[in-house]
Amino acid sequence: MTTEPRLLAFTQGDPAGIGPEILLKRLARGADPRFRPVLIAEWAALEALRETLPEAPWAALRLLPAQPDRATLLASDGIPVLDPVGLPRSIEFGAPSAADARGALAALDLGIELASSGVTDALVTAPVAKEPIARFVLPGFVGHTDYLAEKAGLSRYGRDYLMAFLAPGLKVALLSTHVPLRQALDGVTPQAIGEALECLVKHTRAQQAAPLRPAGDERSPSRPTSVSADSSRSPRIAVAGFNPHAGENGLLGAEDAELVAPAVAAARARGLDVHGPESADSLFARARQGEFDWVLALYHDQGLIAVKTAAFGEATNWTVGLPYLRTSVDHGTAYGIAGRGVADERPLAAVVETTLELLAG
Repeated sequence: MTTEPRLLAFTQGDPAGIGPEILLKRLARGADPRFRPVLIAEWAALEALRETLPEAPWAALRLLPAQPDRATLLASDGIPVLDPVGLPRSIEFGAPSAADARGALAALDLGIELASSGVTDALVTAPVAKEPIARFVLPGFVGHTDYLAEKAGLSRYGRDYLMAFLAPGLKVALLSTHVPLRQALDGVTPQAIGEALECLVKHTRAQQAAPLRPAGDERSPSRPTSVSADSSRSPRIAVAGFNPHAGENGLLGAEDAELVAPAVAAARARGLDVHGPESADSLFARARQGEFDWVLALYHDQGLIAVKTAAFGEATNWTVGLPYLRTSVDHGTAYGIAGRGVADERPLAAVVETTLELLAG
């Protein structure tokens, strides 16, 4: 009995950044029997790299124009390319333009269409910069996560979706996404925390047994991301404290007792294995040592500083709660090195491995 390979859609990200380069470098490694790639990118962005990447085996890549049909894409004897724009133009690496912003969003929209309709099994997105898209194309755009959730009909600031990161030995979900810190702190309420915990348990229980680690030939993490081999139980979640030392019994602020603790108590009463508020200064180290399966951070940097310090380039950004699987790298567009041929594709390779493991879970 043969198993059909997974069909993964890869979006170009910002064409003026390193997205197209890391995609081509990863795909140039050769075919992988576990998946078939679909490259959603402007031909202009790919052609702009021909001189930058002269060592890339362009003939071996066999980039071919394609149609968005699953059977056709799976049967392709090359790498199918879907151009979301279809216009010739020049690319100035490191200097994002209105055309780059439009191309990035057009590629993302096509990727959403393919993944949500079941043409592809997952969506892997290269990085975009929020400011050019907000300035040139879509005012109010604050990143992939909220845009994907809005397109899927999920509430913009509700907790029926979460930004989460899977890193070696550490899994972190964020209560809020890309919002100003003042707004993020104002959004820490018992209801929001409770909804986030329910979302996390609902969508991650099946992944408890998955190893979720980057490819062994890329980086060798000292421990797997998962700390559990039992997918039947509720994940053990720690909620990070609001204040230093989780308020230290009110000495350092009342928010932990008034906002976080009631949400944790209510979740435990519902049968969830939730703990906290836990002092954030030591919590992430405790999680890496295996005490918790997940950490729920109360705002973006509280969680991401820990993830990127512990495993920058090895973590996978996973949008929890979407009706399809979406993953991405843990870095940005890297405009400063775009177009030089020096971008590292290993973080993307790690994301591919984690994506396949999530699909298998």
